[in-house]
Amino acid sequence: MAVSIYKWFSLSLLGFVTGFLPGRTAGILQSGTVTSSQHPFHVSVAEINHNAKDKIFEISCRIFVDDFESALYNNYKTKIDLQATDKTAMNKLVKDYILQHLQVKADDKIAPLIYVGYEVESESVYVYLEADKISSVKKIAVTDTVLFDLYKDQISIIHAIVGGNRKSMKLDYPDKQAIFNF
Repeated sequence: MAVSIYKWFSLSLLGFVTGFLPGRTAGILQSGTVTSSQHPFHVSVAEINHNAKDKIFEISCRIFVDDFESALYNNYKTKIDLQATDKTAMNKLVKDYILQHLQVKADDKIAPLIYVGYEVESESVYVYLEADKISSVKKIAVTDTVLFDLYKDQISIIHAIVGGNRKSMKLDYPDKQAIFNF
């Protein structure tokens, strides 16, 4: 699987938003909670692409780096640096967090997600997952609570692509489920 292919599919509102935002920094509230301080949008994008040839879902999640680092810090209470040269510790935390906050069902059956990895590009972090043994699909149900534990104004944009047919849905906190019928 070519990780760079996922990037082409992830262009959406998040890409638009990041192009117009000034630099951001993370801040720590008196309670010890880390928050993002200089952007007015809290958006993540998840895309599920059904690769019929390989019978898999190719999944990418795009999240603002500072928001994701804040969520990881608040959950694991350890130093977070997604741009670290040695990604061993960060891979464990990213995998754990994403697998707790993202669930995909194909035709009402849970599609076990396999963590592939992550990469940081500019102000975004891309997290890559797969689900195998998905020969065909007529319905995709996605439960997405990424960053819901951090922001009450979180927006999740979900894209699903099956047979070249792309459908999208915007979820505003507390809504967490998107259902696509193909």
